Amino acid sequence: MVQALDRRYDTAAASTIDVSALETFPYEYPGQDIVVTIDTDEFTSVCPYSGLPDFATIRIDYTPAKAIIELRSLKYYLFSYRNVGMYQEHLVNRILDDLVKCARPKWMKVIADYRVRGGIHTVASREYRSSRHGTKPRS
Repeated sequence: MVQALDRRYDTAAASTIDVSALETFPYEYPGQDIVVTIDTDEFTSVCPYSGLPDFATIRIDYTPAKAIIELRSLKYYLFSYRNVGMYQEHLVNRILDDLVKCARPKWMKVIADYRVRGGIHTVASREYRSSRHGTKPRS
């Protein structure tokens, strides 16, 4: 008989993340550095150990070079994490890598601010800066 504390729920593999959902459109003001901030407090994935849900606010700050991330496509992409079992620290790396590959920004930072679970609050972040585009803009 499985004890309640030994219970584990199935999780989806990282291969189910829908990177193909991501789309961009041209940034019409190249050379005019802006900081785009996108956030959502509706992000969920699951713990790879237990399968229990992890809830987070995801914040994406970036300076576009030639492309803007299309928001509807970003929603679909983020939703594809819903049943993926991934450690929080790995997840922020994966999101940044996927978004940089898609949009090729001058600078980008992704922050995952997870809800308190078991009395522990976790925030994981990672930053990217293109070697082709000087320094990070001030926001």
